[in-house]
Amino acid sequence: MIFDTLKFAQDEVAALKKEGRFIKPRVLESAQEPVSVIDGKRVINLTSNNYLALANNHKVKRAAIEAIEKYGVGSAAVRTIIGTMSIHEELESKFAAFKHSEASILFQSGFTSNVAVCQSLMSSEADLLISDELNHASIIDGARLAKAPRKIYRHKDTKHLIEILETPEARKARRKMVVTDGVFSMDGDIAQLDEVVATAHKYGAFVMVDDAHASGVIGKEGRGTVSHFNLDGKVEIQIGTLSKAFASVGGYAATTRNLRDYLGSVARPFLFSSSQPPSVAATSLAVLDLLLTEPRHLKSLWDNTAFLKEELKKAGFDTGASVTPITPVMTAKAVEFSNRLFEEGVFALALGFPTVPRGKERLRTIVTAGHTIKDLEFAVDKFRKVGKELNII
Repeated sequence: MIFDTLKFAQDEVAALKKEGRFIKPRVLESAQEPVSVIDGKRVINLTSNNYLALANNHKVKRAAIEAIEKYGVGSAAVRTIIGTMSIHEELESKFAAFKHSEASILFQSGFTSNVAVCQSLMSSEADLLISDELNHASIIDGARLAKAPRKIYRHKDTKHLIEILETPEARKARRKMVVTDGVFSMDGDIAQLDEVVATAHKYGAFVMVDDAHASGVIGKEGRGTVSHFNLDGKVEIQIGTLSKAFASVGGYAATTRNLRDYLGSVARPFLFSSSQPPSVAATSLAVLDLLLTEPRHLKSLWDNTAFLKEELKKAGFDTGASVTPITPVMTAKAVEFSNRLFEEGVFALALGFPTVPRGKERLRTIVTAGHTIKDLEFAVDKFRKVGKELNII
């Protein structure tokens, strides 16, 4: 099919390929497992966000099937019409308890959760949104959609945050919101949330933390960054996603009852997108139950994390500032390294500009609770082999 009006797309794709930015994803041909079939090849999967390795768990699958049998396959409506099912309210209630908040509200994805909150709360040019420079793209887009001006502080730089909060613009703002990722998705480091909260509150600002890569991963029982820093009851808005440790899809904001009710009346993604299928809500409920009743999953995740980090460092790789299961391997030869590893039976995704800044190319590895030590030993052996071959180590 050819349209003269769309000939520009051919040029754009050619430009992306020339710049090395064209993306052709590999295809998963099995369940999302620590050892998966990808592009027809069985490989150690070090790229999935399936932190607790529950995406193919039999208890979780059974819960999803039972929900379909009871509620059907979808709601066929937005929440505010007739798309609110009892299972959605059950999940919201349990996530609020999990996050030690008064209430929570479900959104269709972690991305739309961030967009919804930023756009809804920063609704006036008299407001001010202040964001860490390495926050997720969904926060960046949410800030762009908000009417409020925005200021960016240097990554985890509390002094710079204070400088912004002391400006005349910040002092006169109607509302001030400081936004940070809990765990930063590219580098695997953790926000200094205790400093962010203390600083924000000193200057009359409220805090939103995106715990997409922290919920189900860090803190007591995987409750997230707020729990990690013993800040329960001190952080106004906690964003979470269901697409990573919770092995499903969707997102939520845990907050006060009043703010939840406000978002439920004005947040555009909530008002104009259909609610999650009941099987998705059931999946998340089942994972939450396993997280709280079977601590071995979280323990295995961190045991595996410690093992892989130590072995990669011993092999001579630069793993950056990571202290979480996200472990970057810094190299300018990321694409070549990733392709050779895949040939050797290990999938570790290469990341370059614009996902990360130029000069910060890397492989991003993520271990899960389901990897065995044998899996990880095999992976490290291949990292070492290919790393030497490419003169990376």
